[in-house]
Amino acid sequence: MEGHPLSSAQPIPVVVLAGFLGSGKTTLLNHLLRSARGTRIGVMVNDFGSIEIDAMTVAGQVGSTVSLGNGCLCCALDASELDSYLETLTRPSAGLDVIVIEASGLAEPQELVRMVLASDNGRAVYGGLVQVVDAAEYDATRQRHPETDRHLAIADLVVVNKADRVPAEELRRVRASVTALAGRAAVVEAAHGRVDPELLFERAAPRDGAGEGQLSFDDLREDEHADHPHAAYDTVSFTADRPMHPRRLLDFLDGRSEGLYRIKGFVDFGAADPANRYAVHAVGRFLRFYPEPWPEGEPRRTQLVLIGSGVDGAALGAALEGCRVAGPEDVPEEHSMWGVLRYVPEKGEPEPGGPGGSEPETSEVPVEV
Repeated sequence: MEGHPLSSAQPIPVVVLAGFLGSGKTTLLNHLLRSARGTRIGVMVNDFGSIEIDAMTVAGQVGSTVSLGNGCLCCALDASELDSYLETLTRPSAGLDVIVIEASGLAEPQELVRMVLASDNGRAVYGGLVQVVDAAEYDATRQRHPETDRHLAIADLVVVNKADRVPAEELRRVRASVTALAGRAAVVEAAHGRVDPELLFERAAPRDGAGEGQLSFDDLREDEHADHPHAAYDTVSFTADRPMHPRRLLDFLDGRSEGLYRIKGFVDFGAADPANRYAVHAVGRFLRFYPEPWPEGEPRRTQLVLIGSGVDGAALGAALEGCRVAGPEDVPEEHSMWGVLRYVPEKGEPEPGGPGGSEPETSEVPVEV
C-alpha cells in the first residue's frame, strides 16, 4: 500500500515516549524530528531545553507553541491540562500527522497513557507507549528505579538504546531481560536513538514538492550519522481479494503474537457490511476500526501491514489466510460484526477507558492503580 493506510479524516496517533533520565529518549525524539521529511509532528515536552531546536529558546512557559521550521510544532506540557494541548495540536489548521508526548525522566508513563485513553478529543487516538532503556546502565537503572519493571510491563514498544556501548553478550542478556519483563511488547535495539519513524507512525507523503530537489539542512545533519544503524524491525504485508470473516479476524487480533507492535490498513468484510471498508489501527494491545464508504472504483480487497520485532512472517500470513471467507458455504454467523463494532468509536462518545466508558479487553493497557 502506498501513502497513508487511513484516510485524512481519521484521528491523529498520540505516541507517549518515556524512559528514565539519560536513557536517550530526547535523542530519539530529535532523530524523529530531523528525519520527519514531510511528516508533520506535534511534540509535547516537559522541558524545552532538551530539544535541539533554536526556536525553543523563545518559548519560556507552559502553553507556548513554537514552529520548528520543518513543518513540526512543539509546545510545553502541563500534564494536568493535556486535553487543552491536544485540542491545539489536533486542529485541522495545524495539519499534523502524529503527536509525540515526551514524558519527563521521572514521570509515571501510565498516567499519561490513562489521560490519552480517557481524552474525549475525537481527533486523537492512542498511538502506543514507547519505553526507552539504556543498555549500558540497565542494571543500575533497575536498582535505582525499581518501577522500571512496571514501566516495561505496560509498554507497547521497548527501544534498547545505546546498544553500541555494550559487548554483544551483555546486549543479549539485557535484551532477554527486557523481553521477559515487557511481555507482548516489541523490543528493538538502537544506537543514538535511531529508530526508523515507520516503526512508530505512518510517514506522510511529501507536501507541495517537499522532499524533492536540494537537500535541506536537516537532510545533511541526518547524513552525518549515516553509519549508525537503525533499529531493525519486521514488516509483513497481507492482501486478500476475498472478504475476511469478522469473528475469525477478531480471534486473530485478540491473540496477536508477541513482538507485533502495529497493524494498519483496510479490511473488507464483504456481505457482513457491503457498504463500507474498515480502516484498522492497532498498536500494542490497543485496537480501533473506522468504517468508511468504499471509494468509487476502488477494488474491494483487504490490505494490511503488520510491523513488529522478531515476528514469524510466514505464520502471521498463514493465520490471516485462515481468516478469509472460504467460499459460499462459509457464511459468517449472524451478528458476527458485533465484535468488530465494539472497537468502532461512536461520534460524540468519550474514548473507551475514559469517564463513562469501558475498554474492551483487547484494547486495554494494563496499569497499576
